[in-house]
Order: sequence, then C-alpha cells, then structure tokens
Amino acid sequence: MSGAAGFAAGMWRGTGEIELSLSGGVNPKTDFAGRRVTVLGLGRNAGGVAAARYLARLGALVTVTDLQDETLLRDSMQQLSDVDIQRFVLGGHPEAVFRECDVLVVNPAVRPDHSGVLLARGLGVEITSEIELFCRANQATVIGVTGSNGKSTTSALIHHLLQQSWQNEQRRVWLGGNIGISLLDQLDRIAAGDIVVLELSSFQLELLRQRRFRPKIAVITNFSPNHLDWHGTAAAYRRAKQGILDSQLPTDAAVLPTVNGSDPGWRARARVFRFGNGDTEEDGVFLEPGCLVLRSGRIEDTMRGAQPPQLPGAHNRLNIAAAACAAWLAGADPAGCADALMSFIPLPHRLQFVAERFGRRFVNDSLATTPESAIQGLRAINGRIILLAGGYDKGQNLAEFAAEIAQHATGVVLLGQTAPMLQRLIRAQDRQNETAVRVARNPTDGFLQAVALSRPGDTVLLSPGCASFDWYRDYRDRGEQFSEMARAWTPQ
Repeated sequence: MSGAAGFAAGMWRGTGEIELSLSGGVNPKTDFAGRRVTVLGLGRNAGGVAAARYLARLGALVTVTDLQDETLLRDSMQQLSDVDIQRFVLGGHPEAVFRECDVLVVNPAVRPDHSGVLLARGLGVEITSEIELFCRANQATVIGVTGSNGKSTTSALIHHLLQQSWQNEQRRVWLGGNIGISLLDQLDRIAAGDIVVLELSSFQLELLRQRRFRPKIAVITNFSPNHLDWHGTAAAYRRAKQGILDSQLPTDAAVLPTVNGSDPGWRARARVFRFGNGDTEEDGVFLEPGCLVLRSGRIEDTMRGAQPPQLPGAHNRLNIAAAACAAWLAGADPAGCADALMSFIPLPHRLQFVAERFGRRFVNDSLATTPESAIQGLRAINGRIILLAGGYDKGQNLAEFAAEIAQHATGVVLLGQTAPMLQRLIRAQDRQNETAVRVARNPTDGFLQAVALSRPGDTVLLSPGCASFDWYRDYRDRGEQFSEMARAWTPQ
C-alpha cells in the first residue's frame, strides 16, 4: 500500500464533520418537525429550493421569502409543488418572516449585515444555510475545495478521477456545493463509505467556519482578493477561506499551492501537501515535463501523460495538479488517472468552445467572474482575440486585467457596470490605441459589435472577469445567451 493509499485507508475511519452548538434540546442533525423555518432567498438555482423541500419533508413549517415575484420564480415554485410549504412571501421581506421563525436558512448571496439577518440574530433565531444543513446530516467523507479561481474545475476533476478509479467498486463519489448541485435530496443514498466533493464559496464558508466545519481533505486552489462588496475587506474574505482549514486535525490533509509571493500564509493543523510547477521536494503533486510527480513521505508515484487538449492553459495545469493530489490522497490509482483526465468533459461556461461560424471560433468563458480567471482565459487562446469583458462591480482591482486586455486582445467590447472603468484603464495601458475598444448598450449589441470587429481566423471570447448580476440572472444566463447568439450568427 503506497503512502497515499495508506493515508486514504486511515481516512475511512472518520467522516466529514461539522461541530454544532445549538440549544433547546433539539437534535441538531435532522429534527426540524414542527419548527418554524424561514428560507431567505429561494432563487432560481438549486440551494433555496433544495433547502425548502428538505425541511418541509422533515415536518418543518416552512416560509419562503424572496425579493423577486411569482412570475420570475415560477420554475422554482413548481419544484416545490409536491411538498407542504406553509407560505410564500414574495416581492419583499417583511419583518414578520424573521420574527416568526425558529430557524432562518440564508441564501449564500445574502450579506451577513442584511437587516433581516441582523434582526433574527438579535432575537436568538438559529441561522443556517443549505450547505450546512447537508453537512449536519452527511456521514460520508468530505473533500472541500475552495479558492478564488479554479475551484469548480478542480472539484469536477477530483470527482471524475475518483469516479473513474472506483467504477468497479461499491464506494461512490458525489459532487455538490457551490458548483450548483445540492445534495440534500441525495442524503438517503449517500453511504458512510462514500466521498462527497464539495465546492465551497467564501459566502458558504463564512457560516461553515463559525460551525467548525471539518473536511477530511481541504483544497485551496489559489487566493486573490474577491467579493469585497460582500465581505467588506480583503482580510475578511481571506478569513472566510481560512475557515476550510481551521477545524481540521493532524490526521486530515490540506492541499495547498506551493508558496509564492501571493501566498497569504495559510494556517494548517492538518498534514500539508503542496501542488505546483516544478518539484519542491515537499509532499504533494508537482508538474514536471510530461508527468506529475506524486509524493507522500518516502513514497513516490508518477503519472505520465500530456495535458488534455480540452483543459488548455497554465491555470488548468495547476487545477489538474491540485485535483490529482486530492484524488490520490483519497485513494485514486495514479495508473488510471492519465486516461481519466483525457475523458474529462470540461464544465460548461469555462473556456467552452461553442461554435465555429464563417471562420470565427466562439468560446464561452462566462464562468470567469474574476479578473484572474479572465486573464487565464486570455492567455490560453492562441491567435487574434476579440474579447467581451466587464459586468457587475464587486469592488475588485481591474488594472491588471486591463493591462492584459491591451496586451492580448485585438479588440474588446465592454459590458455592464464596469465598462467605463475598464475603458479608462485600457486606454491608460494602450497609448498607441492598438486595441479597438467599444462599449455595449446591451448583450445583443455587445455580441454584434464583437463580431463586427472580428475577421476569419479570430476567436470571439466571452471572458468577462466580472460578475453578471447587472445585465443577467447569473453567469449561466450570460454564457447561454452568448452561445445561442454564436450558433445562430450569420454575417450581414
């Protein structure tokens, strides 16, 4: 048994855990029968609906409240038609929904200083979230993945590598969390011997760290200040990310990037495994020409193979190294990992080739919601690039992104709230006006301006570097609109 396999074998004696300090004599895992629960933020993705369904089936008296009206939430409400929801309060959040509840389930996008959250906290209401509800009842081992960029791809890769390695075994691997998949409705099927891979945002970790969430393997892909509009400061954002490590034990594993100038100095009580470019002779996984070196103590494995063409760019090399490290520690066979990598299907909206029309390639990178992710997308594309960039302002520094646009893009069409700021920053970097800069009035106008700047052989790349909330429902909506226009485009 290799060092990593031995580590993994020891893991199965425990599970992913969350330590709770609740009062009132109520079973903190599943006993919600008769309790008044308000779900704050139904939304149009998995979390709010899954939490409401789960709690209603446990006998809770569920109130759902959302700022949006019934028309916008019709699909989500339809998914709750077969469970007993006590009431829907839509189009606003009256104080009564916070005063008249025992438990408040908060959507991750809701800020901790929201007036309703503050009111409930002041009244002694228990505050929780969809991901915490899952962690309370889950008995499987948890691999938690966070980071400023790359966490979705890394989570999906870990899931795929383990799934392929264990396809002939009884043990199963589950993927959920911030990636847009709620596992609450799968709890009855998830066994103690399974593994759950959870992608975790800083929003989710902010509450989980307060409840001493403890994954058996914690992965941090990288760090750069983000979501400052929500966290307030870079220090608060970093503190939320640090929460994935704080409650681990020395018998657990922390998979961290090799130390560099931007490393914030993560504090880890668990055994540390590094990943990165070039072998640092530490425990972990390191990229060497044509292979990955995997090391745990005096045990080494080598995984040979080329970088999969569907995962281009230097950033994906690091995602592969991080994922291989976590999967190896969890017991994946290195011999099969190279083949498994080649069969990996990339996530939608992340450097996703969607069409080739009249000599132009169209690539959807809508999941690049940070400047760092968009920079990686720009660097991954060869040839002339016409870029669609910009969106909702999260308070991030866009200067480096603007410099990369000036360096790598032949033309750029700017979208949304950050367009004026990016335009000024690009012009300051591009004194010779070598990059054509346009500002869009709306999504359709932005797409048409981008293709007007293009010529055969170019790549039209949607890699916004910003959130989508000003013009779109979410990054999926943004990517889908772009993809639909690309597939239908015909030169006029």
